[in-house]
Amino acid sequence: MTDAPSARFRTRILNAFIDHASRQGWTDAAFQAAVEDAGLTAGEAALACPRGAADLFDAFADRADQAMLRALDDLDLASMRYTQRVKAAVQVRLQAQAPYKDAARAMSRALARPTRAPEAARLLWRTADRIWRYLGDTSTDENYYSKRAILTGVLASTYARWFSDDSADQEATWAFLDARLANVMQFEKFKARLKPLSEGVQSAVGVAARFRYGGR
Repeated sequence: MTDAPSARFRTRILNAFIDHASRQGWTDAAFQAAVEDAGLTAGEAALACPRGAADLFDAFADRADQAMLRALDDLDLASMRYTQRVKAAVQVRLQAQAPYKDAARAMSRALARPTRAPEAARLLWRTADRIWRYLGDTSTDENYYSKRAILTGVLASTYARWFSDDSADQEATWAFLDARLANVMQFEKFKARLKPLSEGVQSAVGVAARFRYGGR
């Protein structure tokens, strides 16, 4: 199916915008320079991105997500432990953006504004959701939300560490990611130990209520 003209124009703008954003930040000036480089008219640019540079947040994040999913296809995830699969997904997403790290940093700074917090949260949540779905998560209860909320936090903090890691091998970032995932696993084990206790407390409360209020 052929992409709509607006999608094609947006792709052309994004291709040109990344280099400008790396130097000028995620700004209207960078957007206008990209439109000129892409050879588009003002009307075509407005059709593709009515909000200007702000409409490229989604496009840039989606491009990284799709690159991540393609890279995951090439990995033997079945041979990995649970946490290794999650780590691999976060790693390949960062690696997919490595050539555009300055642009990714500019986008992160632009999204740090309080008025853009909902957009930042939405994009992180979408990435976390795509990772869990790719890894086969089929939960529909509270685990659906907790898994994505936790992974959103891991993604956000790991990106922050990555932006300050200028080494070629990114070892400091991967060590940070390992530590975050280890913390998550410890928390999950702690929750699992608490669950029987919680159920016992609820049962005790129920028994006490029946004695107090004469329930059956």
